[in-house]
Amino acid sequence: MKRNYKIILPLFLILSFIGYKSLAQDVVKDKILMDLVNGALKELHYSPAQLDNDFSVAVHDNFIKALDPTKRFFLKEDIKNFSKCKNKIDDEIRSNNIDFYHRVITIYKQRIKETEAFYGSLLETPFDFELEDTYNMDYENIDYPKNKKARLKVWEKQLKFNTLNRLYNKVTVENDIKKDSAFYVVKSFEALEIESREKVLTTMKEGYYARMNDLNDDDWFSIYLNIITAVFDPHTTYYSPQSKKKFDIDMSGQLEGIGARLQKKGDYIKIVSLISGGPAWRAGELEVGDLILKVAQKDEEAIDVVGMRMNDAIDLIKGKKGSEVKLTLKKISGSIEVISIIRDIVELEETFAKSSTVQFENKTYGLINLPSFYYDFTKKNGRSSSIDMAKEIESLKKENIEGLVIDLRNNGGGSLKTAIEIAGLFIKDGPVVQVKHKRKKTRIDKDTDKRIQWNGALVILVNEISASASEIFAAAMQDYNRAIIIGSNQTFGKGTVQSIYNLDNFYRYKTSLGAIKLTVQKFYRINGGSTQLKGVASDVAVPDRYTYLEIGERDEDNPLVWDKIEPANYQKLNFYSNYTSVINDATLRVNNNPQFQLINENAKWIKTNRDDKEVFLSFAAYKKDLDNYQTEGKRFDKLNKYTNNLTFKSPAYEISLMAKDSILAKKREIWHTNLSKDIYVEEALRVLSELKLNNNVIAIKG
Repeated sequence: MKRNYKIILPLFLILSFIGYKSLAQDVVKDKILMDLVNGALKELHYSPAQLDNDFSVAVHDNFIKALDPTKRFFLKEDIKNFSKCKNKIDDEIRSNNIDFYHRVITIYKQRIKETEAFYGSLLETPFDFELEDTYNMDYENIDYPKNKKARLKVWEKQLKFNTLNRLYNKVTVENDIKKDSAFYVVKSFEALEIESREKVLTTMKEGYYARMNDLNDDDWFSIYLNIITAVFDPHTTYYSPQSKKKFDIDMSGQLEGIGARLQKKGDYIKIVSLISGGPAWRAGELEVGDLILKVAQKDEEAIDVVGMRMNDAIDLIKGKKGSEVKLTLKKISGSIEVISIIRDIVELEETFAKSSTVQFENKTYGLINLPSFYYDFTKKNGRSSSIDMAKEIESLKKENIEGLVIDLRNNGGGSLKTAIEIAGLFIKDGPVVQVKHKRKKTRIDKDTDKRIQWNGALVILVNEISASASEIFAAAMQDYNRAIIIGSNQTFGKGTVQSIYNLDNFYRYKTSLGAIKLTVQKFYRINGGSTQLKGVASDVAVPDRYTYLEIGERDEDNPLVWDKIEPANYQKLNFYSNYTSVINDATLRVNNNPQFQLINENAKWIKTNRDDKEVFLSFAAYKKDLDNYQTEGKRFDKLNKYTNNLTFKSPAYEISLMAKDSILAKKREIWHTNLSKDIYVEEALRVLSELKLNNNVIAIKG
């Protein structure tokens, strides 16, 4: 019998929790939430995890790690005691029991109080920065302190390193000032050391411990619920009422102020994408993969955000238009840098498709940059990326272009509907993507419009950040042999779909219960392979800074697996007479290109530095290590000086707009300047110039 699960599942959830209505008003909110979240995960998640011993171990280990990622609070004895529950958490969840949670949180709060009582005394006397010593930051592989005395030693090294970092910066600034002024009296090393310790003390007191003491029971329990949901997959998340109001993790909250999307990675806040045209993008110094260590408001003292809650860090980074924020970053290369960004409104206009023409080997080509697969669901005739793409193609055709590059680099996805429609601009008709739901037959989404907007040569640029809808579109073009994909070894690898459920719709409590975001569907290519984990492998793989770093879905904890289903019914297109030879020639050319070879060397160097987890605690050794790093890095300076000597121009319709809009003109100037330094665009154009259309395609062109 066919069942209507849209009705049955919500009803099931309501019935499973209705028993609480008969209980006293002092029912523990945590238990209601646990019951709701457990029921939603079991019934609605695409691939619910088995509540077994493996699940218990994962929740146990991850909860402890989330609370104490640097292993400076819990003692070895604590971990031993917690491990008695290691195989029982699944039973607790089934019986709506939260004893493990309370046991761990109680001890954790106690350890916070203990460390709060002694950290100040460690900062009362000067550190010996002549003593040869090191601090191991490989937290994954170090053990917990065996007792309180050993923990004190861990804290001493941590605070010494924090002080050393500030001290080195102060000494550097003093020396720089001295170079510019013969009359400036440099402060003594001892005076600067005192200042550095005082700043660390202030940061710990007014920053870290003030925030920790601010957390309430709802905050702590939210952490635990998110540890449970994360075992299902990295995109399944519980939102407390506060976090649901403050920001939507997928779209808006992290984007305000500087135009960067942030993600919590262990104790750090990581840059996962930049908004095209936004303040950070325009400044050009912030990169995907950078870790934010400190945040300062203009000339004020920087606040450490390592270990800080995501919402609190975002509050520091956001700010009024025109105000300055300074970020202390651990760059993907391993260096520590301070950058300044002037906050601005992240203009929606800059997230829309934009195009340019370029002359390459005496021919005119077009380039379209698509930052996201946007679609305005709130308006009847709202902006749509597929409609805008069609318009940009038409404007470029009027420029008599002979080939088209679509730039999907850093495009994190968006509307599935527009991805299908955009694919339809380049093929006559046919399947584009397969979507699988756990209780439904696989759905095949097709392009049914037989018109072809552009039937000329097509190249698509991607990178490790190209995800979701970007992967669907690129995969379809690759499966049809319609376009050549150029970029990183593979794209991000997010082949899942999430939906948000408001828990207040399932149980009416006196206060809001928040919401849960669940993975409910999975994407598959028309060739049957999932885009999950593997993403889309480029036809022509080119090295970049992220080549040897773990970037993408495979870098997440507990991602859903890659698998394969039956392919859809489709036929590869015969657009090009030299499709395979162009790919082979381009691969050989890239491998022998000195600039790409240098990029590859740089990527290996970055990987080596990222893997180095040991830092020196003597000032001389610390300074020497940083000096050596900077010296080694100079051999890659020429990467930033590269130019392709190409000139990019806006299409005719936009030139008239820029004549009236100086801000738009400036934005396009910045974009075109960046394109003129882009070796990847240059290679895409070269591949485009080599592609030869078959005679039957040429006959119907236009």
